[in-house]
Amino acid sequence: MQNKNPKPIRHHVSNIALLLLALLPGRPALAQAAGELDALALADNSTASAAPARDWQFFAELMAGGQDQRTSGWEAEQRLSLDLNADVRFAPDWRAVLSDRLDLGWSGWLNEDNQVNTLREAYLSWQPDPAQIYDLGRINLRSGVATGFNPTDFFKAGALRSVTSIAPASLRENRLGSGMLRGQWLWDGGSVSALYSPRLADQRSTAPFSADFGASNASDRGLLVFSQAINDWLNPQGLIYAESGAAPQLGMNLSLLASDATVLYVEYAGGRAASQIDQALGVAGPQRFQSQLATGLTQTFANKLSVTVEYQYSSAAPDAKAWQALQHDRQAYGMYRAWAGTMQALTTEQALFTYASWQDFPVTQSELAAMIRHDLTDQSSLVWLQAMYHLEHADLIVQWQYGTGDAFSVYGASPASQTIQAMLRYYF
Repeated sequence: MQNKNPKPIRHHVSNIALLLLALLPGRPALAQAAGELDALALADNSTASAAPARDWQFFAELMAGGQDQRTSGWEAEQRLSLDLNADVRFAPDWRAVLSDRLDLGWSGWLNEDNQVNTLREAYLSWQPDPAQIYDLGRINLRSGVATGFNPTDFFKAGALRSVTSIAPASLRENRLGSGMLRGQWLWDGGSVSALYSPRLADQRSTAPFSADFGASNASDRGLLVFSQAINDWLNPQGLIYAESGAAPQLGMNLSLLASDATVLYVEYAGGRAASQIDQALGVAGPQRFQSQLATGLTQTFANKLSVTVEYQYSSAAPDAKAWQALQHDRQAYGMYRAWAGTMQALTTEQALFTYASWQDFPVTQSELAAMIRHDLTDQSSLVWLQAMYHLEHADLIVQWQYGTGDAFSVYGASPASQTIQAMLRYYF
């Protein structure tokens, strides 16, 4: 949020110092902690310094940091990102939407490494009356009520082109949309939407400025979504997803306002499919009914602390026995890890996820956030911390990320043991 009454510079400097001292108690920890802070709520909080109401938003983000590589030690990295969102109403019933992000990254010391442009959205929207909306173009469709894992987010598969943060909200926002035609029909307390996303290309593209329809539109897909509010605190949603060459998948989202401060939620998807290992290796294995589940609660406290705890499950992912066997076949293991990352699937059968954010702590206009991902199959973990301070037109951000576990575990296999990043995001 913007501060409309800027305070003296000395006030901001002292608050920033307090914030960094609270998060990083010692210099050795700060020096060592540089590395995989590619983490979470960077983009989670991208609206925190919102510009005045207008039909576009543009910000530049400069990052400096590095990774503590397990085999080669410290590796510095830098990045400049340019991020644009525009939603323009050019006629009473018509809107044009454009969302794009350019990431320019370097590793070592200013040695150019890569540049990737992600065309997130580009579509036209027509609303002939308040109860009907029709969209055509590239749309980033995000489904699901869970926080750390979304079984009903069917269009997440293959959509990541550049990952600058592992924050769940960032991964959902900064990805390729899919080319589609979508219709939405609304009534009091409910809605139904239907979409068709055609196959437009076969192969993914590594060209920096490619629209990359081979990643977002590699097959014909369709989705039907129905929701109807039962009362003020219960609003279930049902989904039917179809894809060429695969069995239909059913989905359900349910959130329950248990109290003014507690939200319970369940997200589920199920249908016939092969195991994830067979899919990753291209093996024509047996198909059976597979279930994916994410359920948890979010508790908000009076002091602006919010905590989410979530259980995650996928019957198609390997259990402890299958996971151990896969780790002994290094080629198959590598293929599976690459596939799971591309599909944004659970790596193993069960996991726990915890996320906490604390606004105006330890000082006004600051925010602390923390995330822990714990794999219940191999007991490895990922810990992430973030400190953010909001200025009038900018955000100052520090992130740290650390993975623990055996060499071939879910979170112990990363080439970097930890990452740290410092970022300046400036809103124009």
